[in-house]
Amino acid sequence: MVHAPRGRDAEVIRGVLSERNIVARICASHAELLAGLEEGAGVAIVTEEAIVAAPDGPLGDWLARQPSWSDLPFIVLTTRHTARRTNTARASLRTLGNVVLLERPVNAETLASAADAAVRARQRQYATRQALRDLNQARSTVHQLNCELESRIAARTRELAEANDRLMGEIAERERVQAALVQVQKMEAIGRLTGGIAHDFNNLLHVVSMNLDLLARISPEPRVVKVAAQAKAAVARGAKLTGQLLSFARAQSLLPRLTDVNALLIGMHELIVVSVGAAVQVTSDLCEEKACARLDSSQLEMAVLNLVVNAKDAMGGNGRIVIATRLCPADASALEKGAMVVLTVTDDGPGIPAHLVSKVFDPFFTTKSVGSGTGLGLSQVYGFAQQSGGEVRILSAPGGGTTVELKFPQADGQPEPAVVETPSPDGTPPRRRILVIEDDADVRRVIAESLELAGHAVISAADGEAGLAELACDTPDLVIVDYAMPGMNGADVIKRAREDVPGLPIILATGYADMVEVGRVLGTQSILTKPFDITSLLRAVDEATKRTVGSR
Repeated sequence: MVHAPRGRDAEVIRGVLSERNIVARICASHAELLAGLEEGAGVAIVTEEAIVAAPDGPLGDWLARQPSWSDLPFIVLTTRHTARRTNTARASLRTLGNVVLLERPVNAETLASAADAAVRARQRQYATRQALRDLNQARSTVHQLNCELESRIAARTRELAEANDRLMGEIAERERVQAALVQVQKMEAIGRLTGGIAHDFNNLLHVVSMNLDLLARISPEPRVVKVAAQAKAAVARGAKLTGQLLSFARAQSLLPRLTDVNALLIGMHELIVVSVGAAVQVTSDLCEEKACARLDSSQLEMAVLNLVVNAKDAMGGNGRIVIATRLCPADASALEKGAMVVLTVTDDGPGIPAHLVSKVFDPFFTTKSVGSGTGLGLSQVYGFAQQSGGEVRILSAPGGGTTVELKFPQADGQPEPAVVETPSPDGTPPRRRILVIEDDADVRRVIAESLELAGHAVISAADGEAGLAELACDTPDLVIVDYAMPGMNGADVIKRAREDVPGLPIILATGYADMVEVGRVLGTQSILTKPFDITSLLRAVDEATKRTVGSR
């Protein structure tokens, strides 16, 4: 449609377009132009002075009524302006929407190319319209074509909106999963760093502790014994901190046993009440079913105590704590493997701000004042849950209290009794020939000196290969081996030693161990957790050799 009412512009335009085989109809008025558009034009070519004269009215209404597939292209032939266009002129051009401006005089090739591109764009719009019509006709034959077209467009719009909502939901879920993955990776990296530092520090504490023991035994003067006891108390505090760090790093030695979680919570109720004080009301909501899981019961007790003490501090020492358990069926979540035992600790405190929730499990992170906390309580809970094959999460909102949820894989069978240490044997134990395999020179030396002080003969080796070489030369009565060593770890050494000398009594001395691996090659009763004292060492030696003699 060509609307250029002045001079011969319209005829010239039609001639240029005919050379491109584009049929052009000249419109002498706005009414004719509008009639052509209603019939279904491909493109409208108008002069600026013609369109500026009537920016609103029927043409504006027609443009506003265009269906969703339509965006009629306009080519406007403008006059060179020495000044800015008037507001009316700019409003007229904005009304057209899909517009190309060509300044006169226009090169014939430029005009023809612009018209050809506009016609092809309009043809694609008509192809879209036809596709929508075909889709409408295939889905329903109830209404007439025109009515159905509009309804199907609306339906399609709704479908696209729903698809967009689903896509947004999937994107949000992916972002949540990615954020969770980043958090897991961060915790893994912190855990590896923390575990390495804690392991080395644990060895230092072990050396200090045993040397203090040696000092007290060599010089049993009251003043020496008193000073050594005071120093050992400080070592014990340090050992507790390293234990929490190793727990966070999932590198602590655990003694997993089938544990009735409900029975454990009932048994420690009085301890919990004493720990939080009389101003805090503690209630239990335990499930009626048996809630058993394979885990280290002492570490679970420590985790629960950490949670209730944190809850008490969050409430300012006054409030209500609810400890609850429930069983989560295997099909309750696609992310869980099998049924889970769920333990929750809920307080009615002020809650945790959203920007802090992702940090509460980080080692040494605390909102308490300096000197009021180490920031390792929740780290211990996190590491213990992960190392036990479970998981932990926090549900909290400002003003809405906090719930910490622990999940552990449910296990069947009868709960196992806790290990009770036997008292030290009376009399002087027989002299044993003992092989000590330990990569840390200071730890190796102090263990050897402690054993020699008790009358045993000691052979030392700095790594697994050297220890196996000593074993091949002469079989000792007992082997004491560290777990974390370069090259072969303690579990590897135990496997090889058992192959070479079946029934050989072995003690694993460690504060940093993969208990799953250790459990495959050694019973948990033959493990010494660092730092240990001389009495524990000698008791373990006596028990290991007695157990082996008894089995033979």
